[in-house]
Amino acid sequence: MTMMIEFTDLHKTFNAGTVNTVYALKGINLTIASGDFVTLIGTNGSGKSTLLNAVAGSFLPDQGKIFIDAEDVTAQKDFQRAHSISRVFQNPFMGTATQMTIAENLHIAYLRDQKCLPRIGLKHARCDSYRQAVRQLEMQMEDRLDNIIGTLSGGQRQALTLLMAVLRRPKVLLLDEHTAALDPKSAAQVIRLTQTFVEQGNLTTLMVTHSMQQALQVGNRTIMMNRGEIIDDIPLKEKQRLTVSDLLDKFADLRKSERLTDEMLEELRREYA
Repeated sequence: MTMMIEFTDLHKTFNAGTVNTVYALKGINLTIASGDFVTLIGTNGSGKSTLLNAVAGSFLPDQGKIFIDAEDVTAQKDFQRAHSISRVFQNPFMGTATQMTIAENLHIAYLRDQKCLPRIGLKHARCDSYRQAVRQLEMQMEDRLDNIIGTLSGGQRQALTLLMAVLRRPKVLLLDEHTAALDPKSAAQVIRLTQTFVEQGNLTTLMVTHSMQQALQVGNRTIMMNRGEIIDDIPLKEKQRLTVSDLLDKFADLRKSERLTDEMLEELRREYA
């Protein structure tokens, strides 16, 4: 089994030494195999998106190491990792050039790891390949490649953003709540496309989601985070036995245990005040 991503004792604190100190990641030790499709769940502030940002190179960790495909990328900036990482954000209007056409956006994605600028005029053969790629989305956009991408609906644009992200088969695909801003029908369609693209390319994928149903139905592994730590790592066989209610019970137990801990700490403070 080839390891694609590895975190070793990873720590990150934001606003250190202030009243707004946030311990975003606390000693993360995690390995993700090549081809793994991992869903990340947790309450707000649990560290899910911070973990994705760590892979993307959005910040320098305070401590620890990050390896991608056996390469130590800990000190690399995000643009230095961009050739091997693709990312789709929650906002459907991020990740595309609003005033450019569908074809031009796809061409930028196709050339993104090459040392040349996109040509204004696209060759007929290249447009045909983009048309075939867009046809996979089943949104009747394959004959609208000259349309300005900013005129599309959120669901259409997010589907295209996803297609752009996988067009050159990245080593790592990061999905940061990429269906959260969509209506249920569009979200379901984008999730279906996500599964198709990940399976076709055998892509190593990390997907943050607030949907318990998505967390169970998508991917071969689910990781639960809380306050910057990994508190559960659920493999495929266990995922297949769980229900949404089971996951909600896990969160309920977690909240209950935290309330008890807070009460105990407060009691100790009063006792030794």
